[in-house]
Amino acid sequence: MELCEERPSDWHEVEALMDLCFAPGRTALSSYRLREDVEPVADLCLLLRQGGTLRAAIRYWPVRVGGRPALLLGPVAVHPTAQGEGLGGLLMRESLARARALGWQRVMLVGDAPYYSRFGFARLDGVEMPPPTNPDRVLGLELVPGAWVDVTGQVTRAPGIATAPPADPEPGPACTEIDPGEGSAKETPHGQA
Repeated sequence: MELCEERPSDWHEVEALMDLCFAPGRTALSSYRLREDVEPVADLCLLLRQGGTLRAAIRYWPVRVGGRPALLLGPVAVHPTAQGEGLGGLLMRESLARARALGWQRVMLVGDAPYYSRFGFARLDGVEMPPPTNPDRVLGLELVPGAWVDVTGQVTRAPGIATAPPADPEPGPACTEIDPGEGSAKETPHGQA
């Protein structure tokens, strides 16, 4: 299994996975309005591949909550034949660790609290997603203690927020070989098993 950063050339394949995993009207949801004409946070958009086949994907988008920067997590999708193998959890843990390392302070999503609470997400009171969104499904996680304290208001698009740190002079490999059961990893070139 390989953990890879999503590349522009992966876009259509990832979209096909999202279409397979979610209802046909997924792009009509309020969270998609926040993503329109906004670049995703490239360093946090991750894929899991097995033998070159896409098994799972996660994406993040910059937003503002009451004028303060935040990450909007989602969607996260796991191919139906790989669900229940812990791949979604692996992507959640890895991407949240990367977000913390990159200096992001807060993450939000719209989802099921019983699932996302295992990663530390809790209901955000006073954070208003565009309608129609059930407020009980608006969840947040502090990457820095106190990051959600006094952060309330409308969630808005944030096309001007920097979505990646300055590029390294010599970028590292695009993929890392992993063993989801053991957590071991070794770096490999993109596309090789």
